[in-house]
Amino acid sequence: MNVSIKSLPDYEVAYIRRIGSYFEPQEHWEKLMQWAVQKELFPPSQHFIGISLDNPSLVEGSNCRHDACVTIPKDFNKENNSDIQYKKLDGGLYALYPFYETPEKLSLAYQFLFEKWLPNSEYEADFNRYTLEFNMNNPADDPEGKCKVDLYIPIKNNGND
Repeated sequence: MNVSIKSLPDYEVAYIRRIGSYFEPQEHWEKLMQWAVQKELFPPSQHFIGISLDNPSLVEGSNCRHDACVTIPKDFNKENNSDIQYKKLDGGLYALYPFYETPEKLSLAYQFLFEKWLPNSEYEADFNRYTLEFNMNNPADDPEGKCKVDLYIPIKNNGND
């Protein structure tokens, strides 16, 4: 599994939160996509980012939170768009794992990164920042139903230098 280290900038995002199992239909994505298209926020100038806020091994599935996000430009008028929430995503150092598989296997990528790669690297997770799932395709449009996600895990040096 190929992991590289990248530095990301800060991002301002518009988002919709969903609470429920990560393995159920994610209708908040459809709502966000419709809103983003109306506002002319789409690739390549903007990014669609998923943020899984809870570990389903530790949190009951029905209580897991997920934010469907789209980056917004600096000059975006948030006051005229109060029908959606906004937040800043902190940039910095991230471990990047390019994932291309069926959506239900994304949890295996998380397991690999947190249980195998991180403990054997010179880094540790930075839990003060979000793990980011940059969505690079729509699985509904993929011939095999696979999702292409650039998975970014926030990291910092583990201090053993």
